[in-house]
Amino acid sequence: MNTAELLVRCLENEGVEYIFGLPGEENLDVLEALKTSSIKFITTRHEQGAAFMADLYGRLTGKAGVCLSTLGPGATNLMTGVADANLDGAPLVAITGQVGTDRMHIESHQYLDLVAMFEPVTKWNKQIVRPSITPELVRKAFKIAQSEKPGAVHIDLPENIAEMTAVGSPLHKDGLEKTFASFHSLEKASEVISQAQNPLIMVGNGAIRADASEALTEFATRLNIPVANTFMGKGVIPYTHPLALWSVGLQQRDHISCAFDKTDLVIAVGYDLIEYSPKKWNPLGEIPIVHIGVTPAEIDSSYIPLVEVVGDISDSLREIMERADRKGKATPYSLQLRADIRADYEQYATDDGYPIKPQKIIYDLRQVMGPEDIVISDVGAHKMWMARHYHCDRPNTCIISNGFAAMGIAIPGALAAKLVYPDRKIVAVTGDGGFMMNCQELETALRVGTAFVTLIFNDGGYGLIEWKQHNHFGESSFVHFSNPDFVKFAESMGLKGYRVESASDLIPTLKTALEQEVPSVIDCPVDYRENFRLTQKAGDLSCKIWE
Repeated sequence: MNTAELLVRCLENEGVEYIFGLPGEENLDVLEALKTSSIKFITTRHEQGAAFMADLYGRLTGKAGVCLSTLGPGATNLMTGVADANLDGAPLVAITGQVGTDRMHIESHQYLDLVAMFEPVTKWNKQIVRPSITPELVRKAFKIAQSEKPGAVHIDLPENIAEMTAVGSPLHKDGLEKTFASFHSLEKASEVISQAQNPLIMVGNGAIRADASEALTEFATRLNIPVANTFMGKGVIPYTHPLALWSVGLQQRDHISCAFDKTDLVIAVGYDLIEYSPKKWNPLGEIPIVHIGVTPAEIDSSYIPLVEVVGDISDSLREIMERADRKGKATPYSLQLRADIRADYEQYATDDGYPIKPQKIIYDLRQVMGPEDIVISDVGAHKMWMARHYHCDRPNTCIISNGFAAMGIAIPGALAAKLVYPDRKIVAVTGDGGFMMNCQELETALRVGTAFVTLIFNDGGYGLIEWKQHNHFGESSFVHFSNPDFVKFAESMGLKGYRVESASDLIPTLKTALEQEVPSVIDCPVDYRENFRLTQKAGDLSCKIWE
């Protein structure tokens, strides 16, 4: 047995199902070992796509997704997806091939110090310098990647070490025990919450990772406290719940801003500052905060909690719920505010404009997707509309990259989602710019049999940047481009291609595409004049419910 074979045995011991990646000269021994492994190697068309697939696999399962590249350009291509996983809290293990240790002291073909390179974008990363340390290194990598807050780790394997004889076996996996909040913090949080007149819950992705949806919904219902979710916290409380105020996180003011204007207490549950900077909703640091999470609060001058409740989130919520006294306190403002938010959402249900308004595209998409079905949003102007208008009944059914916000994630992410949940409908929502960044992975999807739909918001430019340019300078530059015929492009790859010709076409086209046994691409022209109208509307917003 050589080191590469021992590495693969250790990966099997960790329960790895898939490795996403590309073959290269320096990872040949690993690939050879995988030929007889229970792990399925999925050959991608680009290392960035491989890392995004591992990223989404980790986020959806809670188990580290694994990606593999060779050295040099293969490793640098991998970095964007690795960084995305690390900032979005998705467990991921990246493995890179490397030159032999006998070449590292001199200038060598394709050699880079990959441990130094991955240092800023991982929780931990090491090189295997001798065969015997492989079991310890792999076990530590997975433990760190999957521990709260999850993230990316990196293992570098020099080619001469990979082929060396190895003696050893995988290490026993130790379970991660839950920790529970202190009695004092629970009492203090209960007291503060009981005294608040207009409390507001802000829930983030940490509550999803902690599987705290049921506890959070019960907590909000019993204590009669409205809930806003971050982009990455969608579905923690069902969007149909009367206390759900939907998403917060738009950079300009929105209806939900009214709740933050007058709240006298924010209860932050599983909230990570990277999801929505506290300087946006608490710029002066004057709003009192109760922090409820698995880990202590990050330091920020706009986020200084009165009390930190650190431990298992579900247990903390239930313990506070039993102690807090809010009997007889009416729902402070959520019913009227929710009515305003819902009215804004529903007004596009029958809009027949063409090109189609982004609100209408998302409204219709919601109608054809079931409660457990999954959408993966790419990054661009459509992301802001998805965050604002696509609402969820269940956690992890709308995946938005928001920590690193990397374009090109939707198609590779949808492939991974379909592998994890083959019986669910999966839609990759992307702009034409993001589509062209990783559209080559549609061939991978076809080859491995993952049939999902890619819905393209087509505006012929980088719409989000144009939006920002107009806000700052009153005009745009360098943001427009031409596109291929997306229908013919899809058909040339053996996929199904559709073009939406009117607003009434969208729902039937989506339904048809979702029934296909191969990946499908829908080209949908979008009217992004709505971007500028939203900016104007946000600027004119007044919180009338407080007057």
